[in-house]
Amino acid sequence: MLPKLLIAAIATAFALPVLAQTQTPRVDQRQANQEKRIEQGVKSGQLNAPEAARLEKGEAKVQKLEDKAKADGQVTKKERATLHHAQKKQSKRIAKQKHDRQKAAPAPATGSGG
Repeated sequence: MLPKLLIAAIATAFALPVLAQTQTPRVDQRQANQEKRIEQGVKSGQLNAPEAARLEKGEAKVQKLEDKAKADGQVTKKERATLHHAQKKQSKRIAKQKHDRQKAAPAPATGSGG
């Protein structure tokens, strides 16, 4: 019984650092925030449909970059920097599109109107 437990403990000890190197919580949180910004822009009318579609496409590209970085099981410092740069660029695009003169009708509120 003890040898099996020891083997399991050793295997876990080696697996955890690998898992930690592929985790990207900052990237994931920033992506979630940017998705919310796009959604909020659509709801408020700051973004029209074509703008939102372009921004969603940009978010998908960032996601592909993240997936590619994680593919080998380790996200390197250089890959993290590339992801950060891509997200920063996307964030600027979102801000620019939300604050330009193009507007859409605000999305209707959901729920009971009372």
